[in-house]
Amino acid sequence: MTDSPTETVHDDDSTDGDESAFRDTPSEDLAERVFDSSPISTIVIDSAGTIVFANERASETLALSNERLTGRPYDPSEWNIYDDDGAPITVDDHPVTRTFESGEPVYGFEHWIELSDGSERWFSSSTSPVLDDEGEVEYVVVAFEDVTALKRREKRLTSDHVRQVEFRATQAAVPPSLRIDGGETRIEIDSIVSLPDGTTVQYMGTSDLSASEFVTMVEEVPHYLDARLLSSIDGYSRIEAHAETTTVSHVFQSLGGQARTIIVSPDEVRFRGELPGDVDPRLAADGIREFHPEVELVSEKLVYSPHLLYDVVADALTDRQLAVLDTAYFGGYFDSPRASTGDELANRFGVTRQTFNQHLRKAQRTVFRHLFEKSGADAR
Repeated sequence: MTDSPTETVHDDDSTDGDESAFRDTPSEDLAERVFDSSPISTIVIDSAGTIVFANERASETLALSNERLTGRPYDPSEWNIYDDDGAPITVDDHPVTRTFESGEPVYGFEHWIELSDGSERWFSSSTSPVLDDEGEVEYVVVAFEDVTALKRREKRLTSDHVRQVEFRATQAAVPPSLRIDGGETRIEIDSIVSLPDGTTVQYMGTSDLSASEFVTMVEEVPHYLDARLLSSIDGYSRIEAHAETTTVSHVFQSLGGQARTIIVSPDEVRFRGELPGDVDPRLAADGIREFHPEVELVSEKLVYSPHLLYDVVADALTDRQLAVLDTAYFGGYFDSPRASTGDELANRFGVTRQTFNQHLRKAQRTVFRHLFEKSGADAR
């Protein structure tokens, strides 16, 4: 017989052997290894209110070494923690305190925190008790995630106002070729796309310079790596500029806004853009000062901004799909004749043409679905 009892037992024994090998791993050792390698930031606080253990991810998220993190109190006054309205969170309201007092977990506690490097981040935290043999809370485990990007996107979608701002920098910011007597040079910012390698591409246009003058001007700006002419039609030139991680225009985007225009005159440069209505313009000024220390805010205006299809579609797309769609559109992939080939755009992202096309098709389907299906359903 082919299916003998001996053979069946042999198969079961093989499976038990694999499970046994897993069970033989010391549970404490396994738990510590899993805890330390967890992708979720996690710390442990003892009954005295001291952080006694933190995994590697927690150290990264809080921008503190393990040595500086362990031994610190969880007291909110030590961490500059505050709620959405900017009010400090008291010890009594802190979820760690509530878990120690009630013995119950607290889930989804959201708060702002100012890190040691001065940056502000939005965290979502959950706490859970660890009980001793007598049923008392001996430790509290805190798991938390940085949800700053999600909160900014949420605020952008729910805010009905934008803040139009203008910053001015001195002549030091003027590219050398434009430091001559003459009028203003107005440069329109179409889009800024972040690439996987940490750099960005910026799409810009102007009718105030010839194509060669425009490329020369951009290449004179230190943080641009190269510039490529996309088109020059009826006196209006458009370029694709490859830049380092951050540019002045990218500062607006990093805050959930959009750079709109750069106006260059022989003795100054003005940067105009939009920020979400609830974003302090001083944050943008701080970012621009990394390039132009003397920059100043010269005007700001809060205006009503109705929700647009772009906001809805941008929220439905992945970051990569939105970046690919932006690059294809502003890079002239849909123009006739094309200003950029699929291979050129794929190379910017460091992917194959096939992969680039897959992202682009998925993005297009999402746009069409929201335009024809969702908006059509609402109209009906």
